Amino acid sequence: MLRLALVHAVAELDGLGGMVHVRGPMSALRLVSAAGLPTGLVRPWEILDQEGPQAPALAVRRGSGVWVPQVHNDAGTARVRAPGAWPGTGLAAEPLSGAERPVGALTVVTGATGEPTEKQWRFLTAVATWANERMVQAPPPARPTQEEAGGSGTRRALQAVQVGTWDWNIRTGELAWDEVAMAVYGTDPADFVPRVESWMKIIHPDDLPWTLAAVEKALHSRSVFEAEYRVRRRDGSYGWTQARATVMLDGEGEPIRMIGTAWDSTEPRSVRDTLSRALRHMSDGFLSADDHWRITFVNLEAESLLGSSDEELFGRVLWTLPSVRQIAGMEEGCRKAAAEATPVDFDVQIAATGRCYHLRQVPVPDGVTLYFTDVTDQRRHEAEKAAAESSAAERAARIAELTAALATATTSRDVVEAVAQRVLPPFRAAGLLVQAVEGDRVWNVGAVGYPLAFLDHVDGRSQRVGDPGWEAISTKEPLFVSSAEEYVTRYPGTADHPRMNGKQSWAFLPLTASGRTFAVCVIAFDRPRHFTGEERTLLTAISALVAHALERARLYDAERTRSRKLQQALLPRRLPDVAECTAAARYLSAGQGVDIGGDWYDVIPLSSGRVALVVGDVVGHGLAEAVTMGRLRTAVHTLAGLELPPGEIMSHLNDIVNGLDLYATCLYTIYDSTTGICSITSAGHPPPALVHPDGTVHFPDQAPNPPLGAAEPPFETFELSVPQESLFVLYTDGLVESSERQIDRGMARLAQLLRTTDGEDLEQLCDALVAGLFPAGHTTRDDVALLVARVHALDSGRMASWSLPEDPQAAGQARRHVRDQLSAWRLDDLAMTTELLASELVGNVVRHGRGPVRLRLLRGADLVCEVSDGSLTMPRIRHSSETDEGGRGLQLVAALSQRWGTRYTAAGKCIWTVQSLHNSDSPEP
Repeated sequence: MLRLALVHAVAELDGLGGMVHVRGPMSALRLVSAAGLPTGLVRPWEILDQEGPQAPALAVRRGSGVWVPQVHNDAGTARVRAPGAWPGTGLAAEPLSGAERPVGALTVVTGATGEPTEKQWRFLTAVATWANERMVQAPPPARPTQEEAGGSGTRRALQAVQVGTWDWNIRTGELAWDEVAMAVYGTDPADFVPRVESWMKIIHPDDLPWTLAAVEKALHSRSVFEAEYRVRRRDGSYGWTQARATVMLDGEGEPIRMIGTAWDSTEPRSVRDTLSRALRHMSDGFLSADDHWRITFVNLEAESLLGSSDEELFGRVLWTLPSVRQIAGMEEGCRKAAAEATPVDFDVQIAATGRCYHLRQVPVPDGVTLYFTDVTDQRRHEAEKAAAESSAAERAARIAELTAALATATTSRDVVEAVAQRVLPPFRAAGLLVQAVEGDRVWNVGAVGYPLAFLDHVDGRSQRVGDPGWEAISTKEPLFVSSAEEYVTRYPGTADHPRMNGKQSWAFLPLTASGRTFAVCVIAFDRPRHFTGEERTLLTAISALVAHALERARLYDAERTRSRKLQQALLPRRLPDVAECTAAARYLSAGQGVDIGGDWYDVIPLSSGRVALVVGDVVGHGLAEAVTMGRLRTAVHTLAGLELPPGEIMSHLNDIVNGLDLYATCLYTIYDSTTGICSITSAGHPPPALVHPDGTVHFPDQAPNPPLGAAEPPFETFELSVPQESLFVLYTDGLVESSERQIDRGMARLAQLLRTTDGEDLEQLCDALVAGLFPAGHTTRDDVALLVARVHALDSGRMASWSLPEDPQAAGQARRHVRDQLSAWRLDDLAMTTELLASELVGNVVRHGRGPVRLRLLRGADLVCEVSDGSLTMPRIRHSSETDEGGRGLQLVAALSQRWGTRYTAAGKCIWTVQSLHNSDSPEP
């Protein structure tokens, strides 16, 4: 049994040889069996100290497998940590475990493959366990000696194994046997002649030819010699002997010696019967076959598997059996493994019974052994476990994908799209409907795969009994309806829904977060469906993820809506209609986030045919930035109403921002329709784009003033002559700059769009600019304000101007000029009022100002009367008492005009009045 275990172990590991040690009475390990190793190599290992460094001792002490690799000495030759020059790459030792402690070790000399694999270690452990169990169960000899009677079953079994060694000098024919070899070969040492012919004489004549052929084959291939043959004993009988040897080569690679082992393979009947019974009745199928695949042994399980008795199977070629031929892949796998002389494992399916067997084939001398283990239940359990693990992995992957998608979803629409993309395809669902509870009604949040008519029908439906959606919400439990028939039976009050939506089965999933069910998610299918427990569990888990994501998204939507309303409240609701320009604007909020921005734009009508175009950007996002934007916009309106110059307005804005720990950019432009002059002041803002009537585009060079909050006044202002019907394009940096695009490239793209886009319709032009700078699918990460204005010049025929003397006669001249001009313009009905206004204004200038004095009339949407002089003193309305003789002139001006005001000019100041022309019946001149 030890020899059988050792042979299998060496074959499995493709080793060069092996040995077995057992524990002796004096804590020593005794060599009891060896295979494939020369005597000179194993002799120092006959007795080993259990505390020694050798592999068997280490395995016994540790109680587990040990591999001791070769190491190299200073000369570069290989050795292991033990005496002698060992072949191969190392020693693999596996303990023979007893009831309380290891009783020995099985050691294999490993070949070129080196350290055994995990699979090979498992095989070694199984072989050692099997050998130890058989040794313990072995019956005692028929006539045990006193010593044997006191020994263990293991020791009795091992003592039967005797291995002799021999050394044959191939060139001289000299042959050496040790004492055990003499006994194995039945030769008296006194009669032994140390020649190879002595060995040949004792071999049975029938066995000699093929035995010598095996020797020739080993010499020719430089491989291991292995043979079992009959030898003549001293009493003239023949017994079986097995030999194994290694061919030794000289420096030129030619065979010079053969060193081997020999042992008696004629087992005692008790041992043979024990092994035969063990193999015969083992639960696994077992058979052995020779090199030609002829069956030499089968046990009962193999007989049942192959469908024939051992008498019918013995001697037959394995592949001719009908039961074997029906096993797909078995012959091919076995023949391939036999050709490679390596063990092999694979599963085979028996078609007749449907059973699955694990087949293990191990090469042995002169054939193979095959083990069949019924693994049908094991494979079924493994398949069920794998299916469960696969299902769990798939469920985890789906949930992970959905979780990742929901984590990036910010709006309710994003949540619905994430569920539609990540949940519907894996379940092959045809529709998705998400409805939120508001009061006693549910309202559509989003849907996919439903007819619009049905969505309109269920949007805003009130709470009622017999509605599956409301039932899921009220019970907080998911509902699964497998067919339209089941739906109609359970919910007759909404029996028309399957017909209206075209669905055949449904999963109604309540969406609960923070202990409150606030919505329902309906996943529908276009055919009847039985929901498995796995699907119900997965859909329930998904609904929890969707609920939290949707709750977060609804809060985001509400906050975003409030933010956008606040943003819109801070921006102009509509641009004013002014004669000086036609304008259109766009505001784009950042694509993500609820924070409102600080971008703004404005068109502010000024006096005397002038208009202010403003655009600004408070750096950052948030409530503080939005409030600052509102303050700046209000301040700009107030300062513009005071008719302050652009540079002075920017200085006041800078004072506001300085105390807020913020920064802002602003571009303030005043266009004068009477002169075509545009005055521009910028505080760190991108320059406007000016589009001439011929289509040329350029960005004016503007003064490099720092942003508001970082600037030191005064702010530089530059003037630009603008042809009439030109386009002014004002914008914030979000339009032309982003993380993917530098501002220079953005401005170049803006100029290209302005050159190639028809600007006749300003609304369409704004849309084209936004679409061109932000293609579909690309959202801006910054707020954008865009203001496009086409400027109009006031016709010279609508303007009249006169110089007046600095004396009391100036008032009379002014009245005459007004009367004549209004008559020419056919505005005689306004002549008296205008004469009074001009007379009063000129009189004030003559009395309180200084020259030069000018009078100007402008006929635009309104009639403007201006009087300018060289004084910087601004007139003020004051309260006059009943006895005052003067001080009522400006009160009269205020009463007669629609509005009036003053402004500074380059030479002094200007006082102006405005009268409406809407009530005048005079036609256009």
